[in-house]
Amino acid sequence: MAAIDRSPSFEILVRGPEGFSLWNGPPFSNGEPGIKIEKVPCSNVNFSEDGSKLMVLKPDSVISINDCSSYKEIRSFQIPNLSAATLSPCGTFLQTFQKASTPQEKNVILWNTETGDPVYHQFQKNMTKATWPSIRFSSDEVVACRLATNEIQFFDAHDFSKGVVHRIRVPGLAAIELSKTPGSHVAAFVPESKGVPGSIQIFSCGKDSESQPIARRSFFRCSTVQLNWNRGSTGLLAVVQSDVDKTNQSYYGESKLNYLTTDGTYEGVVSLRKEGPVHDVQWSYSGSEFAVVYGFMPAKATVFDKKCNPLLELGTGPYNTIRWNPKGKFLCLAGFGNLPGDMAFWDYKEKKQLGTTKAEWSVTSEWSPDGRYFMTATTAPRLQVDNGIKIFHHNGSLYFKKMFDKLYQVDWKPESPERFAEIVDLIKSIDSLKVEEKKSQGQGSKSSQASTKTTSTNPPAQKPAAYRPPHAKNSAAIQAELFGEAPKE
Repeated sequence: MAAIDRSPSFEILVRGPEGFSLWNGPPFSNGEPGIKIEKVPCSNVNFSEDGSKLMVLKPDSVISINDCSSYKEIRSFQIPNLSAATLSPCGTFLQTFQKASTPQEKNVILWNTETGDPVYHQFQKNMTKATWPSIRFSSDEVVACRLATNEIQFFDAHDFSKGVVHRIRVPGLAAIELSKTPGSHVAAFVPESKGVPGSIQIFSCGKDSESQPIARRSFFRCSTVQLNWNRGSTGLLAVVQSDVDKTNQSYYGESKLNYLTTDGTYEGVVSLRKEGPVHDVQWSYSGSEFAVVYGFMPAKATVFDKKCNPLLELGTGPYNTIRWNPKGKFLCLAGFGNLPGDMAFWDYKEKKQLGTTKAEWSVTSEWSPDGRYFMTATTAPRLQVDNGIKIFHHNGSLYFKKMFDKLYQVDWKPESPERFAEIVDLIKSIDSLKVEEKKSQGQGSKSSQASTKTTSTNPPAQKPAAYRPPHAKNSAAIQAELFGEAPKE
């Protein structure tokens, strides 16, 4: 069992026009983060899923692979005509996609990051969200597979020289999603075609297993899907999206949330209590609950168990994003994109709201690996102005803010939540420090304390309200209803 670090440390990756920097994560000394690595020139940079390796795309199509324990380069690759690159979950392999000049050229290459040797080649005509990465790995890199024409191909992840060792034939296959922890199952999506309904099917990844689906869900009016496996690989959430809403209630089409289990106990639509689109869905880290934001604005948010029974109602508001912290205790409900940036923080274990705040124009958002901090960022090219980083406490209070002329990327360095203590213990230790600080600050002069009391008993006079015509009052009420706020008098 891994030792629990009660004073955890983690890093924040920040990339701008001059390259990337690496900050020491919170808590910060003197309110500012310490700089661990200062501005390394690059065009892109990403961690492996487990945080053990760092991939840096440098000028002249050079890819540098760094060991995150020391941040020393362990291997570099010169890849001409590079279009995309990604690391496998444990950083064992680097996968690259190059622009192919002829169909005979094998433009997708899998490299061993330790030896620098290519272990697998193949040709791929183009790169889309459904086909990249071409080879998918489970989180432990035990299972590897790829989407091919009308079939799923499996490899021996320890010896790619064997080629394809196992196939599952799925006519009309358009997308796949391999379960991550463990890599025991794979979900396949077949879109609707010529009057035949679309379907989502779940197959076992074992070589000796039959090529028949262990779970299946069919439906009409389906053009795209989002597939979300839980941790434990026992349940699959599928947001089925149609480009056209037959009821004419939404310009953006309609969506339904489907749920399938690998043991066959549930295959159907999740019953949601409000009409409208499914904005976001996320599993808890334990894989035992999932949270959904759904419905026309103001949207509704609900937490369900693995049998699709509602456990907690999170209310309504201008929300389209849900983020569950790695410890499963806190939830952040937010409205980003074209919404005002409202955020509501919830304690799921205690079933209560902790606080509300705003983070306008946020492009990315994520909890820290220890689950104590929530970071939002406004980045280019999505937004060219007001770029910056905000870090909030678990209750929504602002902890840190920094603005940039131009900011491209902000990420927490991935860490396993198991290496951190439980949130309750961490919060108690932080609160005890705050109490000591207040005691030391409270030993000021009596005159300053008296002046504080005097000002508190004489509040400033309230300013008279400005005149507002009747039509403006009506529009304010409509806006309040849309964003789930209390109408102003």
